Amino acid sequence: MVSSRPRPPRIGDEFDSILTAAQAKQGRAFERLYRALSPVVTGYLRVQGSPEPDDLTNEVFLNAFGAIESFRGDEDQFRSWVFTIAHRRLTDERRRRGRRPQIADWDVTDAPDAAGGDVEDEALRRMSVERVVQLCGDLSPDQRDVLLLRMVSALPIEAVAEALGKSPTAVKALQRRALGAVRRAYEREGVSR
Repeated sequence: MVSSRPRPPRIGDEFDSILTAAQAKQGRAFERLYRALSPVVTGYLRVQGSPEPDDLTNEVFLNAFGAIESFRGDEDQFRSWVFTIAHRRLTDERRRRGRRPQIADWDVTDAPDAAGGDVEDEALRRMSVERVVQLCGDLSPDQRDVLLLRMVSALPIEAVAEALGKSPTAVKALQRRALGAVRRAYEREGVSR
């Protein structure tokens, strides 16, 4: 199920030294942390409906880097910490906009070419992104939050619960309902597992 998904790119054994360098305000360390996490943070914010996901990603990292001296933990805890900040900034953005969160009217043709010029790969990637946006639009906001934090950011249940201010049991229930809704959507379309 969820635990069998591929893990996002990792910094790995260098994480502790990079974190120490970032806490000492060394620019290259900030760049390395940003490059490792910003694509998945931007993707999370984009699918969540942020009208300016790149700007919001920058805000997330400004907040994280401004408080990095107080961070203690390993790479997984750092990832959880950054996604907690991302979710809170997204919530703040939604409040500022003064309306119920909606999936953004995002044109997948605006996405950068991550495939490096392979037309077939790029077409498949764009269709996948478009499909994820469509499927997430059919979920409740809580289900969408849980599913994206679990899938896009690869956060464990406990970290998602902390980020959303919910119990791990509630997160598991929301994830189960979200995955059920996605499965039913595929079944309605006649897509086999």
